[in-house]
Amino acid sequence: MIEQLDRIVDDVEALHSRLILLISKHGAPKPSLLNEFALSHGTTVLNIGSELGSRLVAIPTKQRSLAVSEALREMADVHASGGVVLVDNIEILFDRSLQLDPLDLLKLLARTRRVVAVWPGQLQNGRLIYAEMGHPEYQDYSIDGLVPFEIQ
Repeated sequence: MIEQLDRIVDDVEALHSRLILLISKHGAPKPSLLNEFALSHGTTVLNIGSELGSRLVAIPTKQRSLAVSEALREMADVHASGGVVLVDNIEILFDRSLQLDPLDLLKLLARTRRVVAVWPGQLQNGRLIYAEMGHPEYQDYSIDGLVPFEIQ
């Protein structure tokens, strides 16, 4: 599976958006694949929940949403290796108090480098789903312009 992910990471270099989303089918371990990929490439995984959370705690609540984009760019710069950033634990981006569009933020990050991110939801009928319908953080996105990598 690492070899297949390697090929896709190389292939997306020519695309406008270089965002690859790791999506699990039937509970397959997404983070372990990402960690294995990081090990094989001598890099680290950007834990957005941990790193962004520690940055945002020092910022007044009303200003946090404005700081996220720049903080993500800075964190990606630190974790970029060979033009690739590996991203996990993005759930904080769905926090309603931040008023963000998580997928747009990842796409923006992927304009200047390849990004491999663990999607914390599901792929259903060509749509990316996060949370259950009716949940305050529920999101439903088209996969147009994205590269889904389903883990069996």
